Amino acid sequence: MRRLATARSYKTGEVVMEIDGRSRVIVHLAYPSAHLLTPTLFNARCLERRINAVLVPWEVAPADLGAAWAGLKTARSLAGAIVTIPHKESAASHCDALEGAAADLNVANVIRRDAEGRMTGRLYDGEGFVAGLCAHGYEPLGKRTLLLGAGGAATALAQALLTAGVSELVIANRNIDRGEALAARLRALNPGRPIGTGPANARGFDLVVNSTSVGLDGDPASPVDTSTIEPGCMVADIVMKPAMTPLLRGAEARGARIHQGVHMLAAQIDLFVDFLLDEGSAAAALRPSLRIA
Repeated sequence: MRRLATARSYKTGEVVMEIDGRSRVIVHLAYPSAHLLTPTLFNARCLERRINAVLVPWEVAPADLGAAWAGLKTARSLAGAIVTIPHKESAASHCDALEGAAADLNVANVIRRDAEGRMTGRLYDGEGFVAGLCAHGYEPLGKRTLLLGAGGAATALAQALLTAGVSELVIANRNIDRGEALAARLRALNPGRPIGTGPANARGFDLVVNSTSVGLDGDPASPVDTSTIEPGCMVADIVMKPAMTPLLRGAEARGARIHQGVHMLAAQIDLFVDFLLDEGSAAAALRPSLRIA
């Protein structure tokens, strides 16, 4: 891997990213894309680790994903893609291979392109979410959990929370059939575990997790009636913009603990870099983890 050449700004003295003909490119597939924080964190991390790569946002409508994917497979400077709402499930279906949790759940949020154009998907959302909770002093083990949503992110978070030992998982989704289908898949993967569906009512839950896009970028809605949130409950939102969503503001006003969406992302950045750019090594144990207060 060619290391990143750096330049220094004459005005600020700050190290800045230098893009050249050998830079590896990663695209962030999203729709919409204006809210994305991943390029900022990913590119800063590549600069810190002196890796010659850049992540750029790609706003691709769901109907255009197939055409965009065909182009990605032929782009030889492409290292891969990071995938977010609404493409995580459909991206997995386009992959040539899936590994780990992505293979179990048929959902992917990061795709690596090899020299022959083969695309391999992995899923780090769930791992990142649980790691973010634990890094901020919250242990999911034994917690009765309400999961809002049943899409690609919800699927990843659900399996990770079950692996982390939540005592019960209840899925609340506006499309009831979709919620039931996810619950059935999870029961098949986790025999004997208490997994069900129910309304978006937070009463009686220790942990409430929003895995939907409700509240994103100026949306005034909350995915659950915040009056049902009980003091002492942990309320987590995967929406990153704004940092304080209507759900989190309402939960805080009710005396609940809150956990912002950026923490799930921060826990995944080095995983993305290592997988996409073949940077995994013993040195990984020596670098500081990316943590956002």
